[in-house]
Amino acid sequence: MRSATARVPRLWRPAMEKLARRSPRFFSDDRGRILSEEERAAENVYIQKMERERMEKLRRKAEKERLEAEKAKSEKKSEEPHKG
Repeated sequence: MRSATARVPRLWRPAMEKLARRSPRFFSDDRGRILSEEERAAENVYIQKMERERMEKLRRKAEKERLEAEKAKSEKKSEEPHKG
């Protein structure tokens, strides 16, 4: 059986090898084994969980910054002399 690179023209091989080194290896483990459907589903669930946690953390940070800005604005207003 011939390998996939044997079918690729010689001029393209270095570019393909470089691309293969840079691109992430989706749906495979660190040993290069292709993951089963169950493993892939578990990996997808894990990725989604991490993304949800990251988004929640960003949302809490934005909310905290908004509250701090409102507090600073209200303090600044209370320090200004009232014109009347």
